[in-house]
Parts: sequence; structure tokens; C-alpha cells
Amino acid sequence: MSGPDQRRVLVTGGASGLGAAIVQALAAGGYAVDFTYRSSAAQAEALLGALRAAHPEGAFSAHPLDLSDRAALDAFCEAQEGAGWYGLVHNAGQSSDALAAMLDQDRAEAAMQVNFFSLTRLAKALVRGMIRARAGRIVAIGSVAALRGNAGNAAYAATKGALIAYCRTLAIESARRGVTVNVIAPGFIDTAMMAPYAAHRAGMERQIPAGRFAAPAEVAGLAAFLMGDAAAYVTGAVLPVDGGLTAMMGVHRT
Repeated sequence: MSGPDQRRVLVTGGASGLGAAIVQALAAGGYAVDFTYRSSAAQAEALLGALRAAHPEGAFSAHPLDLSDRAALDAFCEAQEGAGWYGLVHNAGQSSDALAAMLDQDRAEAAMQVNFFSLTRLAKALVRGMIRARAGRIVAIGSVAALRGNAGNAAYAATKGALIAYCRTLAIESARRGVTVNVIAPGFIDTAMMAPYAAHRAGMERQIPAGRFAAPAEVAGLAAFLMGDAAAYVTGAVLPVDGGLTAMMGVHRT
């Protein structure tokens, strides 16, 4: 695909880390890609430059957008309604670490806005056009934290659990109109987000059956597949990309 025949996809949080890998995988697949970023303006410009150099016939744009700002998000969504979107990848996320009994409601609600409610607002704006076109793809980046209990992840896991429930419902509501909705649930990915846990990395990797963190491209490749025609019959799925972590019982012999 090139030029006017390109399918247009929006990626949230696309300037760095996993988001940038998803943007690059979609660009390589021939999609026109727009992505949002919150504070990574320099990284966004660098990524745009790299995309335009690698895919001179492609169409790429970056949009500053703070998903925690509901007014800004509403304005962005209103501007995108009817713009002919084929796909949405909701990658942007916010962590919220605390023991369940010590959960801070303000922090939890802030994470819920970025991780979950921003997806529902974006989907509301974009899915109508997909339904009219009888073709569309929505991919949400969830987390294995929503599939297995993990101390300290109560609020974050709840946001991703809500995301899964919403996507499954949207999937069955839109399936007959040619729109698929799926969730990718990554485990540990080798990005800057994991830097605070560097001292614990070796111990974490020992608990992953594959023995390592994922490369961003290994998750991005699945997002690109789900966006394509070959995935037209895959909808309502939650797909772990975790090196076997969720398949494991979690009780270790000493």
C-alpha cells in the first residue's frame, strides 16, 4: 500500500519504547501512521524523520496529547471523527504501584483515565467510521498483570482488567460490521520503563520460562499482524506475549 491507498492507523503513546516499535512495524506494513505523545517531542520528531526516510511514500504525523487531560482528549477525538481511520492501537499507559490495602484513589483514578477511559473515548470517536466502512481494527495493549495476581499491582491490574472487559464487549458488538477488537497482554518488555527495576532484572528473568524480557519488536509484530487482513477472524481475544509467564503455575520448587 502506498499513497492514497494506505490504511490510516492511530497509535497512542507512539514516540518511544513499545509504542515506537508498533509505529515502525505498521509503517513497514504499508500503513499510514499517526501517533500521539505526551512529553517526548524530541523523540517524536526523531521518529518521524526516521519513518519518512525509510518510507518516503508513506504518510506519518505526530500529535501532542495528554490522555489524562479530558478536555484535550475530547477536542482531539472530535477532530478525528469522520477522518477515515482504519485502525487504533491504544498503547499509552500509566503505572500505579501500591499494595491493595494502601491504594490511593486519586492515583488509581489517574491511571484509569490514561489506561482505560482514554481508550473508550478514542474508540467512541473512531469506531463509527470503521463500522460505516465495514472494516476496522482496534488493538489495546493490556498486561499480564490483569491475568495473574501480583503484589503491588492492584490499581494497575484493575485498569487493564477493565480494558479487557470493554474490548471483549466492543468486539462482539462490532464483529458483524467487519471490525475486530483484540487485546495484547505483554509481560516484561525491554524498554526504558523497566529501568527502575534493573537491580531485580536477573531474578525476574529467572522466573520467566523463556528466561528473558521481550524485545519491543516481538510485541509490535503481533500488533501489526492483528491489523492485517489475515487476522480478520481474530476478535475478542486476549493474547499474552510473555515468554510463558502466564502459562506457568507460579509455585517454584526450592
